[in-house]
Amino acid sequence: MEIRVFRQDDFEEVITLWERCDLLRPWNDPEMDIERKLNHDADLFLVAEVGGEVVGSLMGGYDGHRGSAYYLGVHPEYRGRGIANALLSRLEKKLIARGCPKIQIMVREENDLVIGMYERLEYEQQDVMLLGKRLIEDQEY
Repeated sequence: MEIRVFRQDDFEEVITLWERCDLLRPWNDPEMDIERKLNHDADLFLVAEVGGEVVGSLMGGYDGHRGSAYYLGVHPEYRGRGIANALLSRLEKKLIARGCPKIQIMVREENDLVIGMYERLEYEQQDVMLLGKRLIEDQEY
């Protein structure tokens, strides 16, 4: 397995991976999300590759105060092999190198399997409420 920075030729494979991992939501345009990411800290957008196939992804961010992780997905046939852990570890190292003191991850409350994985990796639920506001409507849903 190789962890590397996303390349333009990974575009379709990553979107297909996100579909397989049920990461897509009608209100988020994955193509637009990738294009936006490539214009801001593109080196924090990681993929895991096995035998020339993209089997994992993680989109990281850093705003100078906190790090973040989005679109962590591992192909169902490759789960349980440490790929998610390897992606998160690589992102954490990149964030630490930038002086980032903390990383935050959003997980849907009903996603018990993923919450358990994060807890095994020493992530803890925080005493905060997430609020959001859509500033740009990418598509109708």
